[in-house]
Amino acid sequence: MSTRRSGGGTRGGGPERQRLFIGGEWVEPDGGHYEIVNPANETVVGLAPEASREQVYAAAGAAREAFGAWSRTAPVERARILDAAADIIGRDAAAYAELAREESGATAATARGMQVAVGAARFRRYARGALEPVEQPLPPQINPAGPMGKAGVFGAVAVRRPVGVVTCVTSYNNPWANPAGKVAPALAMGNTVVVKPAPQDPLSVFRMAEALQEAGVPPGVVNVVTGSSSGVGEAAVDSPDVDMVSFTGSTEVGQRIAEVCGRGMKRQLMELGGKGAALVLDDADLDAAVMGIGTTFSFYSGQICTAPTRVIAQRGIYDRLVGRLAAYLGRLTVGDPAEPGTVVGPVISAAHRDRVESYIELGREEGARLVAGGERPPFDKGFYVAPTLFADCASGMRVVREEIFGPVVVVVPFDTEEEGIALANDSDYGLIDYVWSGDVARAFRIAGELRAGGVGLNTVGRNMEAPFGGFKKSGVGRDVGSYALHAYSETQALVWPG
Repeated sequence: MSTRRSGGGTRGGGPERQRLFIGGEWVEPDGGHYEIVNPANETVVGLAPEASREQVYAAAGAAREAFGAWSRTAPVERARILDAAADIIGRDAAAYAELAREESGATAATARGMQVAVGAARFRRYARGALEPVEQPLPPQINPAGPMGKAGVFGAVAVRRPVGVVTCVTSYNNPWANPAGKVAPALAMGNTVVVKPAPQDPLSVFRMAEALQEAGVPPGVVNVVTGSSSGVGEAAVDSPDVDMVSFTGSTEVGQRIAEVCGRGMKRQLMELGGKGAALVLDDADLDAAVMGIGTTFSFYSGQICTAPTRVIAQRGIYDRLVGRLAAYLGRLTVGDPAEPGTVVGPVISAAHRDRVESYIELGREEGARLVAGGERPPFDKGFYVAPTLFADCASGMRVVREEIFGPVVVVVPFDTEEEGIALANDSDYGLIDYVWSGDVARAFRIAGELRAGGVGLNTVGRNMEAPFGGFKKSGVGRDVGSYALHAYSETQALVWPG
């Protein structure tokens, strides 16, 4: 007989079976369960629920029912709940990090520091965000007499109001930071949410829901549904109770979501693909550039849209840069992410490993020079891809133009600054680009000519109050910091006679 273990899980004679979280209750899924597989060793981590379309609609309905009361909740109370959730996540961080590592394949250090810890920090940040002013006073306007009435002075204020019910469709590469970055600001602004996690690693998101429930979030304010097929996500987007969709994922899926949102006039926040250009100039600090670009090989095994995967190197430093990148790659330890010395773990699934490997083969066929990597690491189990470096690439190659989402870096040479800028901008994407130059003023000037939502100047680091989002096919809208509070709000104008 199954026994309840934690808020949403039951365990019989095998792996834990997760329940859905709908309207404040843990609900058995209509479609049964599917296996969540550890990418490092192919063992079963747990069983995730298969929601039916009706259950997804029920989750959106619960969020709609809860919206009125939650949107009227005092900001200080919303802040208290978000702070309490951060405390609970911190209390249970070790167990949460172990689960995140097992289901996502992240290294132990990344699961602790960049997944769970960042998730907690985002709840803490938006506890403060709930208390930020929502009113913006506007200058008075003097109106002469006319068809609209007598002359007068009119005051006005712009007030941010919650959008309503927000569907949050999250990515697999960070099952804590990405959902927290959507849920926390949405709740802080007074919205209610339906969270649809990525199918590959949703169990961490259910733990987040348990933390919020323990923190005192009212029933229906947070709902979590999942499934292995696209039908669950489709229902979470097209439900008539949903007012906004916040999506992180591929451009192709984002375009399909945008079509549905367009028909329903639903607000959108889209953080989509990237093919970040790393523009390395002759006067760059090559050690710093290599350390930054090398994160593509190691951080999430290249499964991150902000990675500097497309290196555009000036001729004067081209050979030295390629050589140093190859040497850096050769020092990386590929292996079990549970081991403390591991730098590069697996990719998320066998299907994704095959996709990345197909791009490596394509690079060979297109005539790129394989400098390092290219062979599958010799492990009996797990979905590993060797960090790979291609040089002598051209801008028309598919490995240069398309998002691979794996530990693969391509290097393209250029001569003049103008040519380098043109190559960087020759992309369908525009999320984050990078400039390495010893002349900081030059780097700032070049950044102004790059068509990207963000530019790192001699760094791949992030300022977590800076707006985040993309140009072109890399997305719509901006979040992070106070920008996220604006993203999850509508602006209402109030006007009165003075």
